[in-house]
Amino acid sequence: MRLFAAVLPPPTAADELAQAVGRLKTLQGAEDLRWTRRESWHFTLAFLSEVEDGTVPELTERLSRAAKRTAPFPLSLHGGGHFGDRALWAGAQGDVEALRLLAARADAAARKSGVTMEEHRHYRPHLTLARGHGEPSLRAYADGLADFEGTEWTVAELTLVRSNLPVSGVPGERPRYEVVGRWPLGAGG
Repeated sequence: MRLFAAVLPPPTAADELAQAVGRLKTLQGAEDLRWTRRESWHFTLAFLSEVEDGTVPELTERLSRAAKRTAPFPLSLHGGGHFGDRALWAGAQGDVEALRLLAARADAAARKSGVTMEEHRHYRPHLTLARGHGEPSLRAYADGLADFEGTEWTVAELTLVRSNLPVSGVPGERPRYEVVGRWPLGAGG
């Protein structure tokens, strides 16, 4: 199964971001972007790709331990940016170092469980809002998020999500995400 570890924003944070995204969707060319659905918004901590069913029990145990070793921390959605003209994203502020530590622990949990991971790279927290294909430029959309300041919340859990890829062949169909595990942060040493 295709899995990733994530932090999910609470509904109140998603409400605020949805208002900002609604304004972005009025900009010229917005209809040419592939906007992510609100219910799929998340901060990916570790993308695990395809995980064998037999690996999942050890993986979930290790993710549970990673969550227990990480204290809850403050975070908010803040500003935005873009990766070239491929992806528009919202950023994070607050205890971003704690978010990076949780990402490193989720990555280590996967590796120690035998999951083959991509090359380790510096974690850059972002929540993908839209995908592009060169036109239009995403700069105006990122500029539209420059002053966005979401309300702070406490990150209190690590989530394991299954990505169900589209199988219908319908153009524009997107993956469906299904939560398969949740672990509270800071529940032990």
